[in-house]
Amino acid sequence: MLLIQWRLQGIPMLNSSESTKKFMALMALCLGYFMVIIDVMIINVALPTLAHDLGGDLTQLQWVVDGYTLTFACLLLSAGSFADRLGAKFAFLSGLILFILTSIGCGLAKNFIMLTFFRLLQGTAGALLVPTALALIHACYHLQEERAKAIGIWAGLGGLAAAAAPVIGAVLTTALGWRAIFFVNLPIGILAIILTQVYVPNPKPIKTGQFDLWGQITGIICLAALALGLIEAGRLGWQSPLIGISLMIFILSFLVFLKFEQRSPHPMLPLSFFRIASFSAVMGIGLVLNICIYGLLFILPLYFQQVRGYTVLMTGFAILPMLALGAIASYYGGNIVSIKGVRFPMVIGLAVGGLACFSLLMAKSHGPHYGLFILPLAGLGFCANFTMPAATIAVMNAVPEGRAGIASAAFNVSRQIGSLVGVAIFGSILSSHQFMQGMHLNLILAGIGCLLGLGLCLGFIKRG
Repeated sequence: MLLIQWRLQGIPMLNSSESTKKFMALMALCLGYFMVIIDVMIINVALPTLAHDLGGDLTQLQWVVDGYTLTFACLLLSAGSFADRLGAKFAFLSGLILFILTSIGCGLAKNFIMLTFFRLLQGTAGALLVPTALALIHACYHLQEERAKAIGIWAGLGGLAAAAAPVIGAVLTTALGWRAIFFVNLPIGILAIILTQVYVPNPKPIKTGQFDLWGQITGIICLAALALGLIEAGRLGWQSPLIGISLMIFILSFLVFLKFEQRSPHPMLPLSFFRIASFSAVMGIGLVLNICIYGLLFILPLYFQQVRGYTVLMTGFAILPMLALGAIASYYGGNIVSIKGVRFPMVIGLAVGGLACFSLLMAKSHGPHYGLFILPLAGLGFCANFTMPAATIAVMNAVPEGRAGIASAAFNVSRQIGSLVGVAIFGSILSSHQFMQGMHLNLILAGIGCLLGLGLCLGFIKRG
C-alpha cells in the first residue's frame, strides 16, 4: 500500500479529510482487485504439489486454473449491468463476501471435482469485483486527472498481484501447504469489506433497460465450448469427436452472440465500439498479451519443478525477477501516461516482452545457469506491468463519455479470455509434445504474440 500512497501524492485533493477518505476508499478497491488477480496465478507454483495430494493429471490442473478464468470472463459484462441496477457498492460487497466463502471452499476441497467447482464460483465473485471497482473509482474521483491516476494505481496493483502471485504461492505452499493459498484471502477480504463499508461512496443505481439475457447465455456457451475444446485437445487429441463438436459449438454460439448483440436494444457488449480503431486495437493487445504472459506463467513453474528439479519454494523465488521489476514498472507504467501518452509505455512494454520470450528459448533440460534467466524473466514482468495501466486508460479514453464502465469491462473480458486461451493452448501444446519441445513452441508463440501486439499499437494507437 506504500505504492498507492506514493502515487496519491500526485493527485490533487481538496483537504486532508477528503484525501484520507479517498485514500482509504482506493485501498479497499485495490485490495479487492489484488485478491481477484492474485488468485488467477497464485495456484500455479503449487500445481505439482496439488496434483500429488489430490491425484490429478495436466488436464485436471488446467481446469483448476481455467475454471476460475472461465466464469470470470463469462460474467464480467453481466456483473457490470448487475452493479448498474442494484448499486456498485452493494455489488462490490457481495463480490467480496462470495470471494471469501468460495476461497474457504477451495481450501477445504477433497478432490479435483470439488476444487474446480469452487474455482468456478470464485471466478463469479471476481467478476462482481472488477467492473464495480472501476465504477466506484469514478464515484470517488470526479476530476479526469484524479481519475486517470487512480485507475493507473488500481491497474498497476493488478499487475503487481499477477507478478507477486508465484512467490506468495510458493512461500505459503512450502510453509503451510497448498490450501493456505486460498485461506490467505480471508483477512484480505475482511479488511476490504470493512474499508468499503466505511469509506467507499454509494452511487445511486442506474436503470439501463432490459438485461441482455440471450447475450449472456450465448456468451457463456461460447467461452465454455472454447475452453473445453482447447483444454481437452491435449489429452484426447485434435481428431477427437468431442474436440470437433466443442469447437463447432464455439463458432456457432459466437455467431449467434454477435447477432443478438447487433439486434439488442441494450447489448452487454456494444458492437459499435469496435468501429473505433483504437478501441479494437487495445482489445487485441489485451488479448494477445494475456495469452502470452499467463500461458508462460502456467508452464514456467512446471519447467523449474519437473525439469530442473526445483522445490516449490525455489520455484517461487526463481520467478521473483518478474515481481522485482514489475513493482517498479507498475508505478511508472501508469505515471508516464500523463507525460508521454498511452502509446509510449505500450510500445516499450510489448517490445521488451517479445525480446524476453525469444531470450527464454535458451532454456534446456539441464541448463543454462539460472543467472541467465533473470533478465528475460524480469522482461516478462516489465512487459505486463508497464503495458496494462496505459492500455486500461487507453480503452476507456477511446469510447464516448459515459461509456467508460462498459469499455473497461469489455477490456477485462478480452484479457481474461486471453488468460483462458493461453493456459489452454500452452498446456495442450505441452501435453502433446516432449516437454522441452512443447515449451520452446510456446515461447515462440508468446514472442510472436508480443510482436503482434506491438504492431497493433504502432498501427492504431495515436501518439500523445
